[in-house]
Amino acid sequence: MEGLLDLLNSPMGKQLISGVAQQTGQPENKSADVLAMAMPLLVGAMKKNVASPQGAESLMNALSSKHDGSSLDNLDSFFGGGVDNAVLQDGAGILGHVFGQKQSNVENVLGAKAGMDPSTIATILKIAAPLVMAYLGKQASANKVSDSGGMDSLLGGLLGGQPEQNQSLLTTLLDADGDGSMLDDVAGMVMDSSKKKGGLGGLLGGFFGK
Repeated sequence: MEGLLDLLNSPMGKQLISGVAQQTGQPENKSADVLAMAMPLLVGAMKKNVASPQGAESLMNALSSKHDGSSLDNLDSFFGGGVDNAVLQDGAGILGHVFGQKQSNVENVLGAKAGMDPSTIATILKIAAPLVMAYLGKQASANKVSDSGGMDSLLGGLLGGQPEQNQSLLTTLLDADGDGSMLDDVAGMVMDSSKKKGGLGGLLGGFFGK
């Protein structure tokens, strides 16, 4: 199974990047960078949520109904004429559930790294969240995921699929100090990446060949 950042380099991923760029008026390369940071963050946070039976059940219920993956079958329609407001509201709900009170921190950190206004980052996240859920829905169905263990493995697989050195970097990114506070670690690594080689800046460089 391909990882999320392999997905971004696929034809569907390029269509997603193009659609996000058109929706926000941002260059495609900057939109790609934000998505490359945001999508693993979303999946990593979901992976922590499914550690509880309730979290796993909630996610599986969502994937088997509203987020079954059908929206990925016609991205031209998804982005055509602008993303529907109902989609953005759905995305906002997903983000609130996944990131909770740290959502604004995520937007500020990604905005600082990408050189974008946090409100633009918020829009990109609202678009990305339902599409990540749709992709999870397709993968869950294809892999016949039916319990929390299977869901945990699926999410872990999406975070993998990279060269070994990038996998270890992403693992470090998700929880740098081992305290389970993924978003705090991401914030620190993003802000530090402008001062030293490595961190999230190095991670993205590896993924995009920079």
